[in-house]
Amino acid sequence: MNDPYEFIAVDDAATGVRRITLNRPAKRNAINNGMRAELFAALEAADVDPSIHVTIIRGAGPCFSAGYDLKRIAKEERPYYTAGGDGSWSRHVTEGWVRIWDLAKPVIAQVHGYAMAGGTELVAACDLVYATHDATFSYPVVRVISPPDFQYHPWLVGMRNAMELVLTGDPVTGDDAVRMGLANRAFPADELDARVVAIAERIAGVPAELLQINKRSVHRAMEIMGIRTGIRAGSELQGLASRLPAVQALLAGDALATVKQAASD
Repeated sequence: MNDPYEFIAVDDAATGVRRITLNRPAKRNAINNGMRAELFAALEAADVDPSIHVTIIRGAGPCFSAGYDLKRIAKEERPYYTAGGDGSWSRHVTEGWVRIWDLAKPVIAQVHGYAMAGGTELVAACDLVYATHDATFSYPVVRVISPPDFQYHPWLVGMRNAMELVLTGDPVTGDDAVRMGLANRAFPADELDARVVAIAERIAGVPAELLQINKRSVHRAMEIMGIRTGIRAGSELQGLASRLPAVQALLAGDALATVKQAASD
């Protein structure tokens, strides 16, 4: 198929299976607003395409995604409107990730290398997650600026694992992610592409209208357990954190360098 995108690449990996590749490998697939806009457009196009039943999201190059592109994202137009005020950015990205939950058709995250910060948020927004054994998931920003924008942790990994993730910012491997419920399964790196496509083909064998109901049944149960309300409340806490004196002092200096240092600690 023709690929009109700048920040992603799109192909059909198998019958009924659309695949989106985050395609900024030189920038470790850092997520800018242009990439977000293209990602949502490609996902929504697949959702209304009767030939597509399931979508895979993966990253080009050495990793899935290094997170939000802090150099570009504040300067770029957002792909959709969100009310302003403290916490606006956190609310904005949360609304975007929830758009993936609300798609009719399931979305799979295929993770290799690392998924960091905003990259982990994109992973969490997907319906299924498959990773390499040695992939890493982390949110180092909690060490220097704020809790995550998209606070899915208690529902997906449980209270104790959630506490450890958000209090330390330490990375977990693909195997750890499976153990705690952040991912479904882990595979050897040289098998990941084929194994994920095989799972997607299995899903694509189900009628799309039935997949929609099956997916929604799980999401509605999660909403009864408060996930959507909790995540929205979390975005307000993220906004509050930005007003803390220690964080204000950081943001007055070289915030990017500090975040990079936190990621390497």
